[in-house]
Amino acid sequence: MDSVAPIGVFDSGIGGLTVLRALMACLPGEDFIYLGDTARVPYGTKSANTVIRYSLNNLDFLQRKGVKMVVVACNTASAYALPTLQEISPVPVVGVVEPGAREAIRRRGTKTVGVIGTRGTIKSRAYERAMHALAPEVVTMGWPCPLFVPLAEEGMVEGEIPRAVTLHYLQGLARAEPRVDTLLLACTHYPLLYDLLDHVANSIFAAPVTTVDSASAVANEVSLTLEETHAACERSDGGRVDYFVTDLTRFEEIGERFLGQPISGVTQVDIG
Repeated sequence: MDSVAPIGVFDSGIGGLTVLRALMACLPGEDFIYLGDTARVPYGTKSANTVIRYSLNNLDFLQRKGVKMVVVACNTASAYALPTLQEISPVPVVGVVEPGAREAIRRRGTKTVGVIGTRGTIKSRAYERAMHALAPEVVTMGWPCPLFVPLAEEGMVEGEIPRAVTLHYLQGLARAEPRVDTLLLACTHYPLLYDLLDHVANSIFAAPVTTVDSASAVANEVSLTLEETHAACERSDGGRVDYFVTDLTRFEEIGERFLGQPISGVTQVDIG
């Protein structure tokens, strides 16, 4: 692989920018190409076959841009499409499920993990399989929380309404047996609500809860993969990001909240 080639990152829309943010912090010398399939978002309500088809479109676009690696910064696409993408891709493809699962299990004292995400991600049971493979003794409980996505996109991350929604979702998980001790955010939108989710969970659960966001774990895995494949960029003048979307919508406006910095120069593309 060409070490100076960019890293491709794709998501169903805007949420993957939280993963890109972690990648940029961990790998400041690398260039990135971000593709948001905003015309077909959300993936979380789509069938597995549809998600796989969309993900193949995304992979093809990024490969034509000459990327040296692809990061699937979408939990639903990682859950349904990752094996297919890895099988056909000539460059490494990294998803978000396994790094997130490893990060949750790595935390001291983890016995029961509550996994919150979109309906598609939870229905896939991908996190359950990943954690069972890593630590069969750890219990996992999937809990769909679809309203967190629009809350994050509207910037409603604190106040009465998001707190009420959080209580609505987490109360059932708080009563579940065995007791949850680790809360895994299995959606790239949810880090914007991290403080609220962590606060509410530790207010209503019977015992202290560790809240895990997998973005940094994904960045670490990408860094390790680059080292293992001798593809890490050693130059000091990197850090460029090119943004592509399938529908402009409010990508720049909303995306700034997810990335933590202004976004400009977004190009709309048709990927099939």
